[in-house]
Amino acid sequence: MEKKGTPAWMKYVCLFLYYGFAVYLPVGYAKVLGKTSRKIRGFLCSFIFAECGKDVTIERGARFGKGFKIRIGDRSGIGVNCFVPDGSVIGKDVMMGPNCYIHAQNHRFDRVDIPMREQGFSEWKPIVIEDDVWIGRDVSIMAGRHISKGSLIAANCVLTKDFPPYSIVGGNPGRLIRNRKEL
Repeated sequence: MEKKGTPAWMKYVCLFLYYGFAVYLPVGYAKVLGKTSRKIRGFLCSFIFAECGKDVTIERGARFGKGFKIRIGDRSGIGVNCFVPDGSVIGKDVMMGPNCYIHAQNHRFDRVDIPMREQGFSEWKPIVIEDDVWIGRDVSIMAGRHISKGSLIAANCVLTKDFPPYSIVGGNPGRLIRNRKEL
């Protein structure tokens, strides 16, 4: 659901409230205040994100910079302590485990005549996660990746390239384990 015409000041107020207290509220599955915490974070993000679907779950400790360009579909979630860079597109029915880190750019290292720390960063490459994707815990997704529909990214995977729809991917670097349609 897109909040068209949300004034910039309101986006910043919601961002302040999110990082000021909502990010520290209990996880959504906690017995005490869990559902309320999840609703508060979802409500604030519905004003922050460019598009925010219905029944979105933003868990405790989730970070997304300003988040003004993030698009997230119905029934999707950002897991506990995850980082999603601004400009990311997350489809419908996406599950994300805890401690996932999505990169939108990397350090440059192409020149050897100057130190890498002085070479700056590569261009910004947003991430696209299509519908019905499960991303396991502690996954690192490198800049510019496109995760296809129905894919499963196994825990601790480092995703460095793209795979076809319905792939099961695992390892470091991520490699195709099998296609879900062949099970």
